Amino acid sequence: MDLASSRLTWNLLACLCLSVAPLTAQPTTVDNVVLITLDGARTQEIFGGLDIGVLRSTIDDVAVETTEVYQRYWASTPEARRKRLMPFFWGTLMADHGSIAGNRTHGSIVAITNTQRFSYPGYAEILTGKAHDDIITSNDNRRYPFPTVLDFLKNELGLDRNQVAAFAAWETFRWIVSNEAGGFTVNAGYQAATDPDPVIRALADQQFETLTPWDNVRHDFYTFRMAMAHLAAHKPRVLYLALGETDDWAHDERYDRSLQALAHSDDYLRELWEWLRAHEQYRDRTALIITVDHGRGNTVADWTDHGSETEGAQYIWMAFVSPTVSLRGEWRDHDPIQQDQVAATLARFLGLDFRSLTPTAGLPIKALFAPAR
Repeated sequence: MDLASSRLTWNLLACLCLSVAPLTAQPTTVDNVVLITLDGARTQEIFGGLDIGVLRSTIDDVAVETTEVYQRYWASTPEARRKRLMPFFWGTLMADHGSIAGNRTHGSIVAITNTQRFSYPGYAEILTGKAHDDIITSNDNRRYPFPTVLDFLKNELGLDRNQVAAFAAWETFRWIVSNEAGGFTVNAGYQAATDPDPVIRALADQQFETLTPWDNVRHDFYTFRMAMAHLAAHKPRVLYLALGETDDWAHDERYDRSLQALAHSDDYLRELWEWLRAHEQYRDRTALIITVDHGRGNTVADWTDHGSETEGAQYIWMAFVSPTVSLRGEWRDHDPIQQDQVAATLARFLGLDFRSLTPTAGLPIKALFAPAR
């Protein structure tokens, strides 16, 4: 073979190798995790958008078609309605980057294991990896002795108090997120800020000038803005963002405001995602879990309610975004997922075993860590 032929052969082989080699290897773990909860956000709105029956039940002597809510969010199919309500979540996040379970019409079941079906037991199940029905029976501002996945990650990764942070609309999160006070950054409800960052301090001051109708829950706006300011100032590896207005407006029978809270949450998700993508520490190195503490009733008579006697409140949804997971869109016909699996799943994204701390905790969600095919 002459020199020219030899060069041609090697060039062809090189091109062939490049054409079959993957451009980037899919990582097996991430460096950062973000947990987001939308309190009491029903599966009906997440998967189907505006519920016309519920809307009709909340208006008096007005044609539903003339209402601003109908004109803003109504469409002829569930898929179109949910995309009008949460365009970023459905049009970008779930379509291109993540997946979501909990649409029971597709054989996708996600349920809580606690029997209480209200907030504190639900958040405790999420964070501790198991239900504590015999002990956690109220929403009282009380700290329980169970270590949470946030405590676990801080200790296992050797993080300082700013590297793990929880920002929440509801004040009771000051007691929920850890079995010990002061271990990491927590700001929840109407709480002053101790952070020296001027943006965080200004937001904390402003929340007291724009009160909600509820004494122990602030506007989601402040919770989100303080979390974003903390991201910019401290670059945490573990962040928990707990929004609450989806639940509080529903309890007040303000379906319009509850839908608006979901729409605002969609805006927050978009801004958070774009921020993460813009920073090297987080881009393609961060996993997100988005879920809820409990569901709500199925009908126009009980959509505002939840609790042990409310049918439907046991069903929730979970969404997952991670560079380690190739699943996209809606899950279908799979083994049921339980709320007590969130803690171990968060830890597993970081390559850690939460069950080394709590052996009886729920297992990591298997499908998220199955080998790519």
